Amino acid sequence: MGVFDFVKEAGAKIGIGDGPDDDKDEKGGKAAAAAAAAASKAASDDRAEATRRRMKDRKAKLAKAQRMERRAEGVRARGLERYVRDLGFEVEDLDVRFDDGKAQVSGKVADQETRERVILAIGNTQEVEQVEDDIEITGTAAAESNMHVVVSGDTLSKIAKEHYGDAGKYPVIFEANKPMLSDPDLIFPGQVLRIPAQ
Repeated sequence: MGVFDFVKEAGAKIGIGDGPDDDKDEKGGKAAAAAAAAASKAASDDRAEATRRRMKDRKAKLAKAQRMERRAEGVRARGLERYVRDLGFEVEDLDVRFDDGKAQVSGKVADQETRERVILAIGNTQEVEQVEDDIEITGTAAAESNMHVVVSGDTLSKIAKEHYGDAGKYPVIFEANKPMLSDPDLIFPGQVLRIPAQ
């Protein structure tokens, strides 16, 4: 057991004592406690309001960012549609949607070759990582072409040798990928090319 020393004038007034001011101290203590509680509640309300404002601001900023992203994706989709049309592909009811690197394309084309060219035109553009197609072929369906992903060191001759066993057949690949390819020597790693069946 120990003895601890304290300063008697310090500390909280809780209304104990034996002097004539006890009633006044008790009333003052209650008033002080009520004032402290009111101040605490006001501070708490202020913090809650500030938190609500911050959350509202964050939601508004997030909503604005999402609207801007949707708008940018809509612009990108319209640009892809324009690109397909500018290449001269005839696609009835062409519709391209773009979301986070994924392009979704739909419409109607006359043949398998046009379908594949549309898919490759869209897929071989920047920012497009994947193409999901829902393109309907209105004519006679044909076999799908093989696809080749260009790697460093590839040439159309080398690709023709690999797929046809004859490097001299590179013009077949070049023609199959027009108008996306304008020069047989201008291919790049990551590009996907159609390799028609022979």
